[in-house]
Amino acid sequence: MVAQLETQSINSTLTLPYPVEGLVQVFTSSHRNFFTSVIAQSLRIAGQGTSVLIVQFLKGGIRQGHDRPIQLGQNLDWIRCDLPRCIDTPHLDDTENQALQKLWQYTQQVVCESKYSLVVLDELSLAINFGLIPETEVLAFLAKRPPHVDIILTGPEMPKSLLDVADQITEIRRSYRP
Repeated sequence: MVAQLETQSINSTLTLPYPVEGLVQVFTSSHRNFFTSVIAQSLRIAGQGTSVLIVQFLKGGIRQGHDRPIQLGQNLDWIRCDLPRCIDTPHLDDTENQALQKLWQYTQQVVCESKYSLVVLDELSLAINFGLIPETEVLAFLAKRPPHVDIILTGPEMPKSLLDVADQITEIRRSYRP
C-alpha cells in the first residue's frame, strides 16, 4: 500500500507546520506481472487530487511517447516509451535507444521541476539490468530529486544500491495453496 500526503502547491490551501519528506519505495518480485497494486494505488492517489506520473520504460506498441501521455483523470499522466514494441532484450537499435533515452531525460526533467508529487518508474530495474539506463544515473537522480517528491521503483532483481537508498521495500511473492 502506498501512502501519499499532498504537498503545498499553487492551487493548494493546505499548510503544514513542517515539510513533508518524499519517500523512495521499491516494489520488487521475481515475476514481471505483479505490480498491478502499484498502479491501483497510483489511481487512488490521483483521484484524491495528487499529481501522479507513471512511466513505463520497457512498454511500447501504442505510439505513446512523453509528448503523448494518456491522462487518466485530472491528476494522472501515463507515459510509455515511443516504440513499436515492448523491450525484452538489452539489444536495441539506435532509434529504440534514442526513444528510451528521451523518456529517461523527460522523466528527470519533470521530477526536478516538481510537476508531480508521485512518480512511478515501472520496470526500471530491468532497464538498469539490461544496461539501458545507468544505475549511477538513477542514484544521482534520486539524490537530487526535490525532497517532497515520492518515487516508486518497480521491477524484478532490483539492484542492491537502489534497495540501500529505499525508504520502503516491498517484495511481492506468489503463495501456493493446495
